[in-house]
Amino acid sequence: MDKALILARGRGTRMQKADSAAALDERQAAVAATGVKALIPLADRPFLDYLLTTLADAGYRRICLVVGPEQDEIRDYYQHRVKLQRLSIQFAIQAEARGTADAVAAAEEFAGQDPFLMLNSDNFYPLEACRALRAQGEAGLVLFERDAMLEHSNIAAERVSMFAVGEIDQDGCLRRIIEKPDAETLARLPLPLWLSMNCWRFGPAIFPACRSISPSPRGEYEIVAAVQYAIDVLGERFHAVCMRAPVLDLTSRGDIAPVAARLAGMEIRL
Repeated sequence: MDKALILARGRGTRMQKADSAAALDERQAAVAATGVKALIPLADRPFLDYLLTTLADAGYRRICLVVGPEQDEIRDYYQHRVKLQRLSIQFAIQAEARGTADAVAAAEEFAGQDPFLMLNSDNFYPLEACRALRAQGEAGLVLFERDAMLEHSNIAAERVSMFAVGEIDQDGCLRRIIEKPDAETLARLPLPLWLSMNCWRFGPAIFPACRSISPSPRGEYEIVAAVQYAIDVLGERFHAVCMRAPVLDLTSRGDIAPVAARLAGMEIRL
């Protein structure tokens, strides 16, 4: 398994929102205004370079970035402006921003019949999470302990409390993902709580699932719905790797400085 799919198509509306309290330099402010979070400069390299270096360290070699047809900057950077020694990078076009399942479906040609890792472009995942899904040999996901996220990530407690929670069966497989659980639902779940940060290992069965679901109430085709369809209808099993490690998040301008501080000094090798 050496393929990884990174969803980079999002509109970045929260990143575009002005924040007078965020300490941004001129370059960071200019990129933030475009909403392309993957290209936010940290020191002298875009944020996505740090995630790609981690993937290369974990043994991934073939990368596909799902982008919009208008996102020329990210394609230009990885096609013409950066030297790739350990990775090959190609692109899949998601014509409209219609949700994460639609983004995954756009990369079916890249994936073929091979297993692949799926990640967000605005999160920095720990090396051990990327390695674990590559090594396990079956479809699955990494779930991150909520307390570890609260203690070690850059994400504020009120945001962490809104993240999706994974419910695991007695065999260690995912039963369902509970989106934005309320306090009553959380109280019924056993501790510790395990959060989904969109860190998945998929096989080819995810593509018919992505094509079979209906839009969510907000009008998008969600990867969580496709996974639930794969479990309930196709009989797929997703082994849960439970990990006490943080994920860094680059959602808004206020996240840039703390994420930059956490990643300072990391050597970039693509």
